Amino acid sequence: MNAVQWIKMYVVALAIFLALDMVWLGVVAKGFYARSMEPVVDMRVNWPAAVLFYTLYVVGILIFGLRPALADGSARTAMLWGALFGFFTYATYDLTNLATVKDWPKLLVFVDTLWGTFLSMGVSLGTFLIAGRSQ
Repeated sequence: MNAVQWIKMYVVALAIFLALDMVWLGVVAKGFYARSMEPVVDMRVNWPAAVLFYTLYVVGILIFGLRPALADGSARTAMLWGALFGFFTYATYDLTNLATVKDWPKLLVFVDTLWGTFLSMGVSLGTFLIAGRSQ
């Protein structure tokens, strides 16, 4: 694949990721995260760090979720590797916080890791179906 095709897939993946994550964080689970995290962290968004996270994380989904799926032409592979990438990255974040941040909520570890697994699987699959199949 050439650079233009990867850029196209990146844009699709980023759009899917942002749409899903904004609905989750801004609507569906907004109250849960506020109640869970407000006692232990500053809830103001550090926008430069957030932009860097989204930029890098989507690259990770393309490398670890979409690339294997493109190699074998399989939506199932996109789902599996996307889910595994999400599980390991979100679990690493949440378990590190549980280990190092006083009073980090245990339920948050479970919910956020589950969300990261689902989100990354969905982005990998969605990108494969929208932009990857023709590659």
